[in-house]
Amino acid sequence: MSAASIRAATPADVGAVFALMYELAEFEKLTHLFVATESSLHDALFGARPAAEALVAEQAGEVVGYALFFHNFSTFLAKRGLYLEDLYVRPALRGSGLGTKLLKKLAALAVERQCGRFEWSVLDWNQNAIDFYEKMGATVLPDWRVVRVTGDSLNRLANAAD
Repeated sequence: MSAASIRAATPADVGAVFALMYELAEFEKLTHLFVATESSLHDALFGARPAAEALVAEQAGEVVGYALFFHNFSTFLAKRGLYLEDLYVRPALRGSGLGTKLLKKLAALAVERQCGRFEWSVLDWNQNAIDFYEKMGATVLPDWRVVRVTGDSLNRLANAAD
């Protein structure tokens, strides 16, 4: 097996990253929520106002994993943070070190960019991921819950009378 490399995604990688994003949705049993398109992903990563960045793991010329991330902000630290939205490596390559390489590269970016923290969420049922993250030195915060408003609820909130 050839050595894998980690690099910044380019516009030419959008199709491969999009396919891996769909694989992630299948793994998480969330394809019913998957409405992204290659065009919307391209715009999010490389459009006039990019919302995110991505790293890709490439092996033998094929993109086999990715990490999609963006900056957030900590008011308590008064610093940017690096937020990992997705980390995905094809199942056949899990345990090969690609996930570790992606996380290390992101940690190095966070340090280089003087971020106050590097964080992400993990599904509570994904014990393999939780174990992997803890092995890498991450802490799974027990007291915090993700709060989300989407779709019709988001529209109702935005249009609610004062």
